[in-house]
Amino acid sequence: METAVPLTIVIPAYNEAENLKIVLPDLLELCEQHNWKIMITNDGSKDDTRNVLQSFAANPRLSVVHHKLNKGYGAAIKSSIARCDTEYVITVDADGQHRKEDIVKLFDTIVAQDADMVVGSRKGTKAASRMRAVGKSIIRFTAKLLLTVPVHDINSGMKIYRTELAQKYLHLTPNQMPFSDIITLIFISNRHLVLEVPIKVNDRLKGESTIGIQTAFETVIEILNIIVLFNPMKIFLPVSIITFLASCAWGIPIMLKGQGVSVGALLGFMSALIFFFLGLIAEQLTLIRKNQKPND
Repeated sequence: METAVPLTIVIPAYNEAENLKIVLPDLLELCEQHNWKIMITNDGSKDDTRNVLQSFAANPRLSVVHHKLNKGYGAAIKSSIARCDTEYVITVDADGQHRKEDIVKLFDTIVAQDADMVVGSRKGTKAASRMRAVGKSIIRFTAKLLLTVPVHDINSGMKIYRTELAQKYLHLTPNQMPFSDIITLIFISNRHLVLEVPIKVNDRLKGESTIGIQTAFETVIEILNIIVLFNPMKIFLPVSIITFLASCAWGIPIMLKGQGVSVGALLGFMSALIFFFLGLIAEQLTLIRKNQKPND
């Protein structure tokens, strides 16, 4: 009887023809050794990526999804994960930064620890550029400020998941670069076991990364969206309290002078109540949305 394939390596690819020529042969050999599969989404590449992938089409370990137009990093990953039928799925970049040894390490860890996600942490490694380092710092600061995050490198592109859980939450994730951060926060917010193990990363083989400071701000917006979805009071309650205290600080001195209640203070108190009740409403909407099925 044929042994079930336990893992699919998912690779999003946009204009990565030169890198795929180098990366794919080694990964296919790794899959042959471990009885794994590879699924690549060609995300509307304008270079020779389609032809490069076609040259490997005879290998039964490889499956390819083609997007007619570029939809984004997250959309490319989502297209592959949605089609996976293995117990686990791991995301790996097409630029050669991730090592075969770390794929094995993350797979062994998630199986041995019975985890739901294992993040490959690049903590201690130097960022490819100063702008990327600043962007990552902004993302980590925002996430840790608003959520209890047990991992350091939430935006690592190398993560292994239980496929069933990843597929369950795909409809909540963005199509762009923040996918990596948001899927991690979703797992954490839903109280799944998320672990982190150190990995090493190589320099990009060829081409240039498109990740910059703009990606960081897009990710911050998506983080706020996820917090509003899973725990809106994390945002509305502090805003309500701060508004209330500011109104007190403004209105009490005026009252002590015998000048009555300040209009500004009244406006602040009303705003604090509005923020509080908006938080309560958002909590109810959260329960409804979280219980919705993707096709509802």
